[in-house]
Amino acid sequence: MWTWLGAPALTPHFPWQAGEKLYCISYAPFRGSQTPLDPTTRISAAQIDEDLTRLAQISNCVRTYSTDYGLDQIAGIAARHGLKVLQGLWLSSHPEKNREQIDTAVALANRYPDTIRAVVVGNEVLLRGELSATDLTTIIREVKAKVRVAVTYADVWEFWMRNRDVASAVDFITIHILPYWEDIPVPASEAATHVRTIRQQVVDAFPGKEVIIGEVGWPSAGRMREGALPSRANQARVIQDVLDVAKTGNFKVNVIEAFDAPWKRALEGTVGGHWGLFDDASRSLKYPGKTVSNHPYWQWQAAGGVVLAILIFVVAIVTRGKDAEPRAWLAVTLNAIAAGVLVGWAVENAPVESLGVGGWVRSLAMIAVAVVSPFVLTRGVMKAVPMPALARLFGPVEWRTSDRLAQVMAGVLVATLLLGLLVALGLVFDPRYRDFPFAPMTAAIVPLLTHSLVVRRAEGRRGAAEIGGTILLALSVIYIVPNESLANWQSLWLCATFAALALTLWRVRGVPG
Repeated sequence: MWTWLGAPALTPHFPWQAGEKLYCISYAPFRGSQTPLDPTTRISAAQIDEDLTRLAQISNCVRTYSTDYGLDQIAGIAARHGLKVLQGLWLSSHPEKNREQIDTAVALANRYPDTIRAVVVGNEVLLRGELSATDLTTIIREVKAKVRVAVTYADVWEFWMRNRDVASAVDFITIHILPYWEDIPVPASEAATHVRTIRQQVVDAFPGKEVIIGEVGWPSAGRMREGALPSRANQARVIQDVLDVAKTGNFKVNVIEAFDAPWKRALEGTVGGHWGLFDDASRSLKYPGKTVSNHPYWQWQAAGGVVLAILIFVVAIVTRGKDAEPRAWLAVTLNAIAAGVLVGWAVENAPVESLGVGGWVRSLAMIAVAVVSPFVLTRGVMKAVPMPALARLFGPVEWRTSDRLAQVMAGVLVATLLLGLLVALGLVFDPRYRDFPFAPMTAAIVPLLTHSLVVRRAEGRRGAAEIGGTILLALSVIYIVPNESLANWQSLWLCATFAALALTLWRVRGVPG
């Protein structure tokens, strides 16, 4: 299984052929915990110089978005590296901040006219609804009157189509086409065709104006949106395909973005931080060779999975009774396979998907139940100990079981149920940026399900906790599946595990009286 998961995909000339460089690439210098969400952040010239040294090897230009936090140093440093700059200024609903951005950008454009290709007056301010098209046009004309370089505005392509009068104020049109973030997400295999089609629509709508793509890219990690899957291989494929289409169509493309941006995870979830061609921590290129694997450390994950599977069988052998049935060994085998494949996957995803203390606590808790569940439930299967009702763990003293193994099994069920409900209800009420932790949840739930199907149920009634948990999980599945669409295999997989957990809960008996 891990050999298949780790199989490398070919990237024959990603993202450029020999001797070629990118037309331009989006650059924000923030690293690690640095963030523009903190107004005290200040980036040093040395840090920018280090980044631009790397970027000069792959691109002829960098696009910036603002002039504060030390970003006003970029144009001067870029000049020393022979890089051109698409100089951005950030517009918002705050007039005083806008004035600072405008004045600084104008000064930079006049100071470095041979370095700054154009001034990008605002980024997606119409999309955010922070300025009207009329006010934006006024600012663009003001900047244009004060600089000798070209002036443009950048926004999602749809907002150019809705605000066509803005085009009269710019020298060329800069559109953003992000297939992953479209209202109807576009799969990686269709992304380049989508980009070409949308750009042509904009060209046809604005005859006589050059149309460049100011942002196009694909995330290397994060949650699926319908059929759009973030992955390293898909990122390589999309950017390579788009650059090929741009070369054939003779139009300019700015790739988003140079480096992964951890700070964006606070705004856009896991996926927001993984659009870079370079890794954030190591500042190394993600695609140094002709192949790329979605699981670059798969050999270690496979080895760990084999060890884990062996240990599960050791527990089964040590625990087994004289009359262990074949179906009990089948349950153990399924437990070992699920743990061997999925625990390593969960460990790989944990640092990617964990944001802040709360995120790490949740991820580590999921890994813990994914590891503990197959061992505990394997013992339960081999000893034929029924799963006790949760009332036998938390109910009146006279109801509580004294069997230690039964107590631990019920504890695993409780932990798995709480984590499952946390994820399920999050995907119902606030789903846009939430991940699908299918790997740890499956590794935890498969042993619970196999135990419930193999071991005879306890005598007694079904408890309120089991009924409530089953209903909540079932209702969540009914909502999540159509909301995420049948094209989203991450969602379908996770919902299948929720359904398995609901079935497990429904089968639990043992409430006395």
